[in-house]
Amino acid sequence: MINLLKSHSFFKDTRIDVCTLLENQGYCNENYLVVANGVKYIVRKLLRDDIDREFEWRVQHLAYAQKLTSEPLLFDREHGFMVFAFLEGKHKRKLDKNELKHLAQTLQKLHSTTIDAKPIELQIECSTIEKYPKEYTLCHNDLNPQNIFFSNDIKFIDWEYAGVNDKYFDLASVCIEFGLNKKMQELFLEAYFEGKSFSFEKLEAYKIVYKRLCEEWFQNML
Repeated sequence: MINLLKSHSFFKDTRIDVCTLLENQGYCNENYLVVANGVKYIVRKLLRDDIDREFEWRVQHLAYAQKLTSEPLLFDREHGFMVFAFLEGKHKRKLDKNELKHLAQTLQKLHSTTIDAKPIELQIECSTIEKYPKEYTLCHNDLNPQNIFFSNDIKFIDWEYAGVNDKYFDLASVCIEFGLNKKMQELFLEAYFEGKSFSFEKLEAYKIVYKRLCEEWFQNML
């Protein structure tokens, strides 16, 4: 990777001091911490060719405009890597009430972002969710703790699964990934909907869908 970066015009006339493969990677990318002339970057080597990277890059720009993610700097389509500004922050597995409210507000901001795209089709049989009206928004669709940075602001990363989906899918994923109990789920939804009505039954249905999709995904990765 370091030789590729040195040969690229983006890093022309810079000294690359660090190029370290980060631990705890997913299956879709390899992420590197790169320090060039004292400036930190995240370089993502794209591993899968069945993902619409053009759409991912488009969403990254929209999310950055909303201050929801790191600045996208380079997409080298030929060599299959992206470069982003480095984000300060940390991942969390458990959230207190204030953090959960902040996450709800940040997610609400993402869901208010408009994009011209068709809704994704969930690759799973679940008749339960069909009785609920769809509330389509731009969703992250992979809100596990590794994809959320907490600092003064909350930032989302890794947008390869982003797409138009029912907002309850993202809400359900947060509830599952952070192990929210009933009381914390209620606090989360109240902060997100800000006095508007919401459905616990619909949330439960999407929690089932999310769990099944995760199970299928991990089975396919074995």
